[in-house]
Parts: sequence; structure tokens; C-alpha cells
Amino acid sequence: MSEKKTISRVEMLSPEQAKEAAEAVGVPDELSSRNIFRLLLRRPVLAKAVNDLLYSLLLHGTFDDRLRELVIMRIGWATGSDYEWTQHWTVAQIPFGVSTDDLLAVRDWQNSDRFGEVERAILAATDEALETGTLSEETWASCKRHLGDDDACIELVASLATWRFISQLARSLHIPVEDDVDSWPPDGVAPPGAI
Repeated sequence: MSEKKTISRVEMLSPEQAKEAAEAVGVPDELSSRNIFRLLLRRPVLAKAVNDLLYSLLLHGTFDDRLRELVIMRIGWATGSDYEWTQHWTVAQIPFGVSTDDLLAVRDWQNSDRFGEVERAILAATDEALETGTLSEETWASCKRHLGDDDACIELVASLATWRFISQLARSLHIPVEDDVDSWPPDGVAPPGAI
């Protein structure tokens, strides 16, 4: 297992300070103890905006939960974001029911036999968006064909942008994983250049 813990570039609020700041702006109490929110709550309005965006996509969207979690895990792996990978390792499984084998397969999805056409189209879109910052006409058409409607495609693109933002935030600010979890579950294996 990976023993190296990241040191945040910015001092996080204490759990008590974060809880107080969260209550003032309506960020759920259970999030105030997470390191990303202990840092973001230094800027409470920003923390509230990030919370609302994440909750809208996680709990109120139409994009398939399993596909979204595969996208998030692929972004975490491809960008080397320990925080994103570690947080969503559990979220993807509980409550969204993504199997451990599927989560591990996103590391090298191109060579995995775990994914069908829909998953492969979404994961290809993820890699393309990470590489180019956009989706080509061909990739958009493939996603629309597999997802079936514009609303799901909008949420796919919103998910790509949102969790790329979270990855960049976590990596740039060196947000450490919580003390009670190991980095890069389940085996501590990290991609090159991971933070």
C-alpha cells in the first residue's frame, strides 16, 4: 500500500471550523469533514457552488450512474489524481454499485474485455476530452448514438468538465486523502506522475 501522504499547499480549516462554515452556507455536514471541503470552505461561497454542482450531477441527473462513475474513475487515473480516485473508489461502489473489477479495468480500458460498446464510447470520449479539451464530431455522434438523447450527452460533458476540474483542484492544491483511507485503493498502485 502507498504510505506517502500529500501535504496540502493551503492550510485546511479544522473540522470544527469547516463544520461552522458549512452550516453558514448550506453545505451538508457530512461533506464538511472531507479534506476538499475543509479547504474549499475557506471560501464558503465557492464551496457551496462546488457542492451544488456535484450534487446536481450525482443525485439529480439523468446520465447513468455507472457510466458517470467510470468517467470519474478514468479521469482520476488518467490525470493521476489520488484524491479523486480514492474518494470515488467507495462512492462508485456504494451507493452506485460499480464492481471492483470494472473500476480497476478503467486503468487500461482499451485492453479490457469488461466493457461493451456504450462503456467504450464513453471512456473514449473521456480520454479525448482530457487530451483535447473537447469532443470531436465523430465522438459526439458516437456518444449520442449510445446514450440516446441530448440531455444525457449534456450531462456527460458536464461530468467530464466537473471531475476534470476536481482533479485539477485536488492536484494543484495538493489536497491529501483523508487520514483513515489508503491512497490508490485497492492495491496502492498509482499511475506515473500521480499526486
